[in-house]
Amino acid sequence: MDEEYLEAVLDVVAGIPSGRAMSYGAVAEAAAERLEAAGSTRRGGPRQAGQVLARAGSGVAWWRVVDASGRPPARHASRALGHLREEATPLVADGTRVALRTAGWFPPPPTGADPTRGSAGDDPHDG
Repeated sequence: MDEEYLEAVLDVVAGIPSGRAMSYGAVAEAAAERLEAAGSTRRGGPRQAGQVLARAGSGVAWWRVVDASGRPPARHASRALGHLREEATPLVADGTRVALRTAGWFPPPPTGADPTRGSAGDDPHDG
């Protein structure tokens, strides 16, 4: 895993507001857009974003990144759910997952991004 990708992922995660969340896939897409806008190659996916957080994510709000169903990392679920509750992040009725339709967040496209491409910020549930 290269330093440029690691920094792009951590930068995306650092931007997630309190009370909101992103899936690993959305983080990976936003990081890829940032890399491309900076003139670098798009790379990485959900697993790579998860690896970045597992190895270097202690300095960011890692609990705001969940799987596609809204579940926090299994090994840290209790801690993550505690943080999410403290931040008043919307959860599903049983309290075990983030309600991504309500709490999902996507950063704006990076400066220099191709406006004709789809963006992680193009969320039909926004607004």
